[in-house]
Amino acid sequence: MSDLKALLERARGRAVLIVGDLMLDHFVIGRVDRISPEAPVPVVQFDHESYRLGGAANVANNVAALGGTVEIAGLVGNDAEGRRLMEDLRHAGISTGAVVADASRCTTRKLRVVTTRNQQVARIDYESDQAARPEAEMALVQKIREAAGRADVVLISDYQKGAVTHATAQAAIAGAKAKGVPSLVDPKVPHIDYYAGATLITPNHLEAEAVTLLRIRNAEGARAAAQRFRERAKTDSVLITRGEHGMWLLAPDGESDLPAEAREVSDVTGAGDTVIAAMALGLAAGGSLRDAARLANRAAGLAVARFGPVAISADDLRVAL
Repeated sequence: MSDLKALLERARGRAVLIVGDLMLDHFVIGRVDRISPEAPVPVVQFDHESYRLGGAANVANNVAALGGTVEIAGLVGNDAEGRRLMEDLRHAGISTGAVVADASRCTTRKLRVVTTRNQQVARIDYESDQAARPEAEMALVQKIREAAGRADVVLISDYQKGAVTHATAQAAIAGAKAKGVPSLVDPKVPHIDYYAGATLITPNHLEAEAVTLLRIRNAEGARAAAQRFRERAKTDSVLITRGEHGMWLLAPDGESDLPAEAREVSDVTGAGDTVIAAMALGLAAGGSLRDAARLANRAAGLAVARFGPVAISADDLRVAL
């Protein structure tokens, strides 16, 4: 693993532009001792609450924790949640100059009611999943073009909440090409036509099955799906994340079957964010697709052992390596 340690060291300070859907994860934590007499639901006695960066903001937080220099482009509402999200991003050392505030929409917030034993009781989503209005989209495209010129890698984190449109995705990919740096996409199936020309796309196995109409049950199934997915998405390479079965990488110079690194699984929330964050930094540092995928695989093994979306630090990953 010494080669991966060296790659991690080279990744320090590399500039990553993240384009995507910013979210605020809001956790309300309490104790459950009884069922409500009003309905067959648990009564949660409030203990405390916390906020975490979610969606593309969690990807940015992961990149920053791994030692990268991060700029993020996306949308927030003109509301208290948007102001908290921007403050939390800046507190994490993430540049927010390419974020556009749109008063016509709310900031995406996922409110989870969770017991003190980390059991989720309910989730409430505050969001607008409509595509960005033309004015906001044009402003975002301009900011993406400018920011791409400062990046060592460009990453699109698509959660289908309005920030990633055909125009913004293609601005990010074109900006990366103009700079001569890689572009990565964590996709959503309905937007599959947005990502043509990207260096790498990272669907999970369910997304890969939905796009290719192939069942992935073993390595041969993963190989066939990756090949068909690459043709459909018109990208250079594909990395299919397969949960406990690891990852399958299809690159221009060959294929790799990477077994899962996790020893214990607590929560898979945000694991895909950790994967693409580490992958982006590995490529920004000049690593091969395979070495960047190996680094991402180890980081994902750490992420799923913890509850909720978390940022794996460079120190955590260095120890694991």
